[in-house]
Amino acid sequence: MEKIRLYGFNNLTKSLSFNIYDVCYAKTPREQRDYIAYIDEQYNSERLTSILLHVVDMIGAKVLSISRQDYEPQGASVTLLIAEGSMVPSPAPEEGETILAHLDKSHVTVHTYPEYHPDTCLATFRVDIDVATCGEITPLSTLDYLIGSFDSDIITMDYRVRGFTRDVEGKKLFMDHRITSIQDYIDRRTLRKYDAVDINMYSANLFHTKMLIKEVDLQNYLFNTDVYELPPQTRLAITDSLRREMIEIFSGQNVY
Repeated sequence: MEKIRLYGFNNLTKSLSFNIYDVCYAKTPREQRDYIAYIDEQYNSERLTSILLHVVDMIGAKVLSISRQDYEPQGASVTLLIAEGSMVPSPAPEEGETILAHLDKSHVTVHTYPEYHPDTCLATFRVDIDVATCGEITPLSTLDYLIGSFDSDIITMDYRVRGFTRDVEGKKLFMDHRITSIQDYIDRRTLRKYDAVDINMYSANLFHTKMLIKEVDLQNYLFNTDVYELPPQTRLAITDSLRREMIEIFSGQNVY
C-alpha cells in the first residue's frame, strides 16, 4: 500500500483494547488447585511481559521502561512505556535558540482478573491488554499473535483513532489507513473458529468486534479429568453450563 506523505509529525493516536475470557470447569478441591496452578503458569507477569515485548517488537517500537507485578492468590499486571523508533538525545540548544519537541511516548499494558463461582464450579479468567500508540504505528497487526497467545473463548476488541495530522498541502487527516472492520486484520482461519459481531462508528473512527468460540471441546475445560470418566448426562450438563456462561459474557447480559 502506498504511504501518505505527511507534513511534520503524525499526531494521530491509535488505541487497541483487547480482552479475552478463558472459562474453565473446576468442581473438586483438586481441580481447583489445578486451576490455580494453570493460572500461575499461563498468566504470570513473566510470561505476560514476554508477550508484550513481542507485541512492541511487532509494531516497531522501543521499550523505555517495564513495570510488572504478580498478585496473591492469582493475577498480574504489566506496563511497558514505549516510544517510536530509537530515542536519540537531541543536542543541547545554543543560547537564544529554541528547540521544539513532540512527545511520542506511549504504552502497552496488561491486567488479569480471576473469578470463580462455587455454585456453578465455573472459573473465568479475564485478560485485558491495551496498546496505545502515536504516529504511523498501528497495533492491529498484533491481533493474530495475541489471540494465539491465550486460550480465548470470548474476545472483545475496541480500536479507536483520535486526533488529526496533515498532509503536505495542509489538509487535515483524521485517519491515515484504511479500515472497515477489526476482522480485516484477523486471519481467516482464526475467524472460522468464532462467531463474530461488529459494532462500528465510522464517523467517530470507533471500531468494535466481539467473538465467541463455536466449538466447545469439553476435555479442554477440565483439569486432570478424562472426559470419558464422566457419565454422559454429566458431560452434557457441564457443556451446557460452560456454553451458558460464554453466551452471557459474549452478550453482556444475564440471558438465563
